[in-house]
Amino acid sequence: MKGKIAVLGASGFAGAELLRRLLDHPELEVVRVCANDHVGELVSSAHPHLEGLTELCFENPPHAQAARGVDAVIMGLPHAASCEVVDALAGSDTRIIDMSGAFRTRDPASYVRYYGSPHPRPELLSQFVYGLPELNRERIQGARLVASAGCFATTIELMLLPFAKAGLLRGPVQVVGITGSSGAGATPSPTTHHPVRAHNLRTYKPLEHAHTPEILEALGAAGAKNISLQFVPVSAPLTRGIFATAFFRVPTSSSEEQLRSLLERHYKKERCVIIPASRLPEVVAVLGSNRAEVGMTLGAVDGDTRGVTVFGALDNLVKGGAGQALQNLNLMLGLPELSGLAAPGLFP
Repeated sequence: MKGKIAVLGASGFAGAELLRRLLDHPELEVVRVCANDHVGELVSSAHPHLEGLTELCFENPPHAQAARGVDAVIMGLPHAASCEVVDALAGSDTRIIDMSGAFRTRDPASYVRYYGSPHPRPELLSQFVYGLPELNRERIQGARLVASAGCFATTIELMLLPFAKAGLLRGPVQVVGITGSSGAGATPSPTTHHPVRAHNLRTYKPLEHAHTPEILEALGAAGAKNISLQFVPVSAPLTRGIFATAFFRVPTSSSEEQLRSLLERHYKKERCVIIPASRLPEVVAVLGSNRAEVGMTLGAVDGDTRGVTVFGALDNLVKGGAGQALQNLNLMLGLPELSGLAAPGLFP
């Protein structure tokens, strides 16, 4: 029998990508699609690329009813609504994957600083497993509650995890991350409206991006010591994709060959992280896929350290969003991890 899935907050871009994958999944069945808009209309009213693939219509029932009779709920909801769903399903066996930032950090003070208000249910933070399979695969497999990692966070963590685990990530790390417009959601705003975005580069929330605390927590859990993060996000005239560049320093005893070998060994068995053999990462190579690319170059010696520059690229709607949520769900339900996710990207 196929696992039964409900998708809450399904009318946006992440919902579109998630439904595209789930409707073709060999071992899962979407039985309920919920949203605040398009209620009573076919899924294709919001997602024209799904025309003819499902007869499901958008619903907007109470949270407990939305999750009735399903094995798992995937949520693409605002933070407060995510908390309400978790409360409504308390004591049940229904697995929950939250794609918002509501439960990604375990520190209520970090939530206040980066999200601007007290957490609605701080006592729930410790109950969620952080949903980055390359860091927490075994814990995700046994979890009922998973907070899927953010798009920028996934990119930066995958870039830096091997160095953290090797004890080489210490002190300040600077990151510039460039992202496409789909990361801002389906509702246009003055800074995401196409006529402005199509010819523009602009930073937003420099040094204050909300993914900062989850990045620091994940890298600290992997072995980073005394790390600080200066992260500057940049919006770019792309629809999909993230390209990030990180700068940090390592001892001069670390050769380029050793560091490259470290990356390759760390991700040798990870099918969703690629180290390109003869080029550096690029967005076009990962668009439409659940794969991330990571690469590096080594800088000049300065005293007893030398600079390392690490590059990362992924599709923010797939490995940085809906694809990773599905990867987590597969693990939670004991299914092949890449069911519905194994296809390579779109090129050109």
